[in-house]
Amino acid sequence: MTAADCFSQTYAQARQKFTTACAELGISIESHLHPLRGAEGEELAIDVARSGPLDAKQTLLISSGCHGVEGFCGSAVQIALLKDKVFQREARENNCAVVYLHAVNPYGFSWLRRWTHENVDLNRNFRDFNQDPEQNSEYAALHPVMIPDSWPATWVNRLHLFVYRVMYGRKRLQKAISGGQYSHPDGLFYSGVAPTWSNLTVREVIRKHAAQCEQLVWIDIHTGLGPKGHGERIYSGPADSPMLGRARGWWGEGVRSSQEGQSVSVPLSGLMVYSALECSAAQLTALTLEFGTLPETQVLEALRAEQWVYNNPGADEQQRQRIKQQLRDAFYVDDPQWKDDVLRQASEVARQAISGLSHRLTKPAIEN
Repeated sequence: MTAADCFSQTYAQARQKFTTACAELGISIESHLHPLRGAEGEELAIDVARSGPLDAKQTLLISSGCHGVEGFCGSAVQIALLKDKVFQREARENNCAVVYLHAVNPYGFSWLRRWTHENVDLNRNFRDFNQDPEQNSEYAALHPVMIPDSWPATWVNRLHLFVYRVMYGRKRLQKAISGGQYSHPDGLFYSGVAPTWSNLTVREVIRKHAAQCEQLVWIDIHTGLGPKGHGERIYSGPADSPMLGRARGWWGEGVRSSQEGQSVSVPLSGLMVYSALECSAAQLTALTLEFGTLPETQVLEALRAEQWVYNNPGADEQQRQRIKQQLRDAFYVDDPQWKDDVLRQASEVARQAISGLSHRLTKPAIEN
C-alpha cells in the first residue's frame, strides 16, 4: 500500500475507503446521517469507528474534516492508521481504544467548502451560547473588503489588505480575519448563533465514546497553515492548563502554543476539542496537527473567492468550477511527496499518543 492509496479525490470515495478499511479489521461503523445530500447526490454522514472496548480507560480519538475540504488529508491519515498493523497492535498491547471520527463536516467535504451547511466555521462554534459573544470589530470593518461585490477583486481591494498588513502586522490581520466573528453570516469564519448539526452530533459521540475512559487524547487534523508538507503540532487547550505540559512531554518541545504566540495559528475560541471538557470526565490532552499547503496569501485568496461564489449563486458556472478547484488546491496538495510527508508525520504523532497514554498508567491523574 502506498500513501496515494489512502488519499481520495472526492468525499464519496474517501468514505468508501474508510468503511472498507474498517470492514477489513472487523470494526463496525456508526453513521450519523446529515440532513442534506452531497455534491454527487450521495448520502452524507459523520462515520464513527472504534477499535477497543467501550470501558477502556485510555482512548485516542482522531478526527478529520472539521473544516470540510480539509478532510482529504484527515481521512487519508485515518485510513492509513486503520491499515497499519503495527499501530493497531501497539494500541491493543497498551489497552488503548482508538476512535475515528470521519468527516466531522461531511457537507463541506463533499461540496468543497471549509464551512458547514450553515456557513459556520465549526472550529469556532463550540462556545457557550448563553453568553454574549466577544465582538470582532476589526473583521466587521474588513468584511466589505474581504467579500467584495465582484470577483476577481480589484487592485484597490487588494491594496487595502496590503496596507492593513503593513500598518498592523500579519498576526493582527490573521486574528482579525480568522479569529471568529458573529456579525456577518455571509462572511468568513462565521461562528454562528447556535450549535450546528455537526456540533450537536460530535457532542453525542463524545458522550458515548469518552464516557468511561480516564485518559482521553484528541488529535484533530487540519491543513492550510504553515510550510508545505510540514505538520505543526499545535497545543489545543486553555492557556493555564497542565495539558500543555503533557502535550510537550508526549510530542516534544516542538509543540507550539498559539496562546504563547509561537504557532502558525492565532489564539482561537470555540474549538471543537473543548467539547470533551464538557461531555467527558476524562483527563483531556488535545493536539491540532496542522499540515501546510500553499502560501497563506493564496489560501486566503481561495477562501475569499469561494465565499464570494457561495454568496452569488448566479455566478458563471465555469468561474464557479475554477474557484472550487482553487479552494481544493489550497487545502489538499495532490502530490506524492506531500502525501508521504503527511502520513509519516501523522503516524509518528499517533504512536507517540499511544506511548504517552501507556506511560500515564503509572502516574497519578492530574486535573484537566
